[in-house]
Amino acid sequence: MKKINRDSIPYLTDRAIEEGITFFTTLISRTIARWRGLTLGEGCKFYGMAFFRRVPMSTIRIGQNCRFRSAYWANFIGLNRRCMISTLNNGAIIKIGDRCGFSGTVIAAEKKILLGNRIRCGANTTITDTDWHTDDPRTGDPASVIIEDDVWLGMNVTILKGVTIGKGSLVAANSLVTKSIPAGVMAAGQPAKIIRKI
Repeated sequence: MKKINRDSIPYLTDRAIEEGITFFTTLISRTIARWRGLTLGEGCKFYGMAFFRRVPMSTIRIGQNCRFRSAYWANFIGLNRRCMISTLNNGAIIKIGDRCGFSGTVIAAEKKILLGNRIRCGANTTITDTDWHTDDPRTGDPASVIIEDDVWLGMNVTILKGVTIGKGSLVAANSLVTKSIPAGVMAAGQPAKIIRKI
């Protein structure tokens, strides 16, 4: 370990403060998750306060060792909001696998959103299975979203209803995903298209 000196003290002080805040926000977030009826796996950590909302008779299940970065200092690429996980309807399902990471991520399900293991969600990503304004005749029915293991979503990516993203694929920053993406590819754009195989 390097010596503690005048140059390193500000950084080490910041890290100590952040670790203290993370300890308390993890404790509070786990308590709130239990109170709201979520199933939360062991080892999940909260950097700042996430927001949970579960409609009665719906399911939110989060696997082990997931990370939720909601504080501005928790991801230096720049977060513009907290992590928000919510069901919107009776019977809605959100299931998140193990060792997933979220930074200012919104996940909202009216029907079903399934995330595999080791999903990386960059800053300010959005995953939703609904058009939201269901009273408007121009909207359609909700459609399930499935994101398989080891997918990486870059910052500001939006995943819309009815999309499946195959195992190990990467979606580039600022992409809008409106159609399914196969396994093992990189996709980018608005709407997202396959750029190359990985």
